[in-house]
Amino acid sequence: MKKPGIKRLKSPNYNYTFNPDTGFFARWGKTKEEDPDYSPFGPEILDMEISTICNGIGSGPCKWCYKSNTKVGENMSFEKFKTIFHKLPKTLTQIAFGIGDIDSNPDFFKIMEYCRNNDYNYVVPNVTINGYNVTDEQADKLASLCGAVSVSMYEPKDTCYDAVKKLTDRGMTQINIHRLVAHETFEACMEVMQDSKEDPRLAKLNAIVFLALKPKGKRNDFSKLGTDKYKELVDFAFENEIRVGFDSCSAPMFLESVKDRDNYKMLEQMSEPCESYLFSFYVNVEGKTTPCSFLEESGYEEIDVAECNDFLKDIWNAKPVQDFRDTLLATAKKCTINGNGCRFCPEYNIY
Repeated sequence: MKKPGIKRLKSPNYNYTFNPDTGFFARWGKTKEEDPDYSPFGPEILDMEISTICNGIGSGPCKWCYKSNTKVGENMSFEKFKTIFHKLPKTLTQIAFGIGDIDSNPDFFKIMEYCRNNDYNYVVPNVTINGYNVTDEQADKLASLCGAVSVSMYEPKDTCYDAVKKLTDRGMTQINIHRLVAHETFEACMEVMQDSKEDPRLAKLNAIVFLALKPKGKRNDFSKLGTDKYKELVDFAFENEIRVGFDSCSAPMFLESVKDRDNYKMLEQMSEPCESYLFSFYVNVEGKTTPCSFLEESGYEEIDVAECNDFLKDIWNAKPVQDFRDTLLATAKKCTINGNGCRFCPEYNIY
């Protein structure tokens, strides 16, 4: 496996440095204190769906799944992946792969190996798995190929915790638990934080990452938690020195919950609100892009990435992408948290 050095991009108004070994990433504009609105050179991170096949855990597919996935679905082929990969600019540093069952796509590990061992661009692969039936062989491959692995938490929780231990036992330091935040899951969110302090299987867990509920999915009848209860989660984490994180969708809610803390400025600098078509890029299992996975079938134009000739011209600077980018950047002017604007989802009322 190739071991490249630190990756850097330098320009007058947009710069970054990325360490592929540790995952450290820093971005700045004209000065270290300035944060550019978007990357003019292409995405830093790719969110790529390579399978929609998922049998679920325990009683079957999750009722809150925003993709409404079942055991019948599609896979992205290795050849299609390679075609798309070589269309993307070399600004790309990481790929977050979306997959249901870990064995649903037979090309999964071949795709990740290609990210690490190609002559076009070295990219760090990451993945979120459901933790079900992870074999020793699969765990070995994840440990050798991935920068980070997130294990989604469902019932029974032992499935998640056992998978976390199996991966951390192999020396992986960037293992996270993904936990959906909703009114119906509040107690489970509190429980996993307590377990992180007491369950030996989670002794080497990196962090618990809370994911905001989006009102999408044919089976989804959950309701949003609300900022007051969300603040309870955050306060509990701080008071008990529990490492937590959150998805970009949750950034406004997180910042609202910590706005009165003395270290707010530091927490704000560490928070990344919605970055769709600004710094990140989404491609679905068919090879088409929309602003993010939650905005498929929401009226946004789908663009076939494999068909483009010039990524910057045909996609990154194309009118549908620019229109969404302008809409997203405009949301910051409407969101005032502790005197600062914060981008928020233009489609869903997350909080």
